[in-house]
Amino acid sequence: MKPSGIIVILLLMFSLDAVASPCETEDFETKVSGNSECLLMRQYGSPNPGALVVWLHGNVSTGGPANSHFKLAEKTAKDFSADRVLAVALVRPGYPDGTGAYSSGSDNGRADNWGRQTVMEIGAVIGRLKSMFKPQTTVIVGHSGGAAIAAVLLGLQPDLADSAILIGCPCDMAAWRSGRSRTPWISEDPLDWVSQVKPNTKIIAMTGSLDTTTAPDLAKTYIARLQGRNIQASFNAIPEAGHIDVLKSQAVMDTISELIRQHSLHRIIEKVDR
Repeated sequence: MKPSGIIVILLLMFSLDAVASPCETEDFETKVSGNSECLLMRQYGSPNPGALVVWLHGNVSTGGPANSHFKLAEKTAKDFSADRVLAVALVRPGYPDGTGAYSSGSDNGRADNWGRQTVMEIGAVIGRLKSMFKPQTTVIVGHSGGAAIAAVLLGLQPDLADSAILIGCPCDMAAWRSGRSRTPWISEDPLDWVSQVKPNTKIIAMTGSLDTTTAPDLAKTYIARLQGRNIQASFNAIPEAGHIDVLKSQAVMDTISELIRQHSLHRIIEKVDR
């Protein structure tokens, strides 16, 4: 084939990829593409990560931007820089980041907004981040609705993450809605996906002992189901913490450290066995 023909083919491939990408200017720093949406993001830490830690925010039902997890992601990267951590804070579909920009898609009025399509969209974004940065291990940290999304993803896309931290998770949807005397939601229920979670996945749930939004029993039920399948799952009640201030607990960073170090040790053992 003539060089001019090769150039034309390459240009066509580039054009098709550009058309197919939901983000017109995807930079993997402030924007990343999913299947059909362009999500805002912030990334901190190593561009050559040993571990990718993805933060998913809650529903922010009181209003305002979804950016409180930016500082948490930044702290994650700083605290674990020796472990070559890349921390990414994603902004869920339809939410603003506080700069005037919004992730594309709908937040459904900030309620009942983790249906199958939305969860798959976030899963596609995390998969794209993995393809871009090629981490050795991936940890998803979710709070509230973000925790529910993370829990569903563990079953819906079992190869996506090696471990997850679920903070203030409404992991038993039926009990959560009935306990709050609210109408049922059609969002995905983490309990429905327990049977699809990979056996070697590590899952730690934590809820504040004073949490009146997502009571501790909701996560306890989910963890018990996982333990029934002999999956490495545990629940931690955070003393004197509510639904929001639980994020300030040192237990969150300690748990991230635990998971990163466990995966690092596992890789070392695998190399020795070879």
